Amino acid sequence: MEQKLSKLLERLKGAFGDRLVSVILYGSAAMDDWHERSSDLNVLCVMDRLSPQELTQSEPVFRWWRQQGNPPPLLLTAEEVRTATDCFPMEFHDMQEHRRVLYGSDEIKDLAIDESFYRAQVEHELRAKQIRLRQQAAEVMGNSGRLIRLMTDSISTFCVLGRHALVLSGNAPRWKKREVVAALESAMGQPLKAANEILAIRGAGKASGETEPVQLLGQYLAETDALVLFVDRLER
Repeated sequence: MEQKLSKLLERLKGAFGDRLVSVILYGSAAMDDWHERSSDLNVLCVMDRLSPQELTQSEPVFRWWRQQGNPPPLLLTAEEVRTATDCFPMEFHDMQEHRRVLYGSDEIKDLAIDESFYRAQVEHELRAKQIRLRQQAAEVMGNSGRLIRLMTDSISTFCVLGRHALVLSGNAPRWKKREVVAALESAMGQPLKAANEILAIRGAGKASGETEPVQLLGQYLAETDALVLFVDRLER
């Protein structure tokens, strides 16, 4: 991980020079919950400006980074970081709690996060991810391996959203995936057996011979339904 980040930073500085204000690592890699086999390296690049010139210069860097199996860095100007906290309260909340400044100034430390649309964003993201999960599942129902991979790929996102559901419901946030699921079971008053099984598969790197992928998907979708309803019922 350190080698990858070092190479990325070198390429970013080479591409942008003094237009690069800050590079910040966030997500699981910044909170000691990163797994090489299944986790992404999430990076925020803060720029002093973003024009077609900067986008052109970023192309080879981003292409190389994607080839390493990571999502493209998040590009924002310093002004956008200061003024977009009402649009992305979840992301900025998480960055304030866990981040690592790889280069430049800490543009997140003193942000005042506007929570006007916090609950709405959590519910919107949950519903959107749930719909996307159904769409993707419909394409791979006949392929057990791909169906399992779809569920293990998606569980990280649902754990992130579950953490914010905990915060919205007045509970303390949890950061490791198993801790999030355990806290949600308590807050929602129901077991989340599918989520726990998917996390176990993710950790082992493969499903056990007893796993029935279609049945597991059905349980997983029922649990995401319950989480959506849990957030929907929270005070607005």
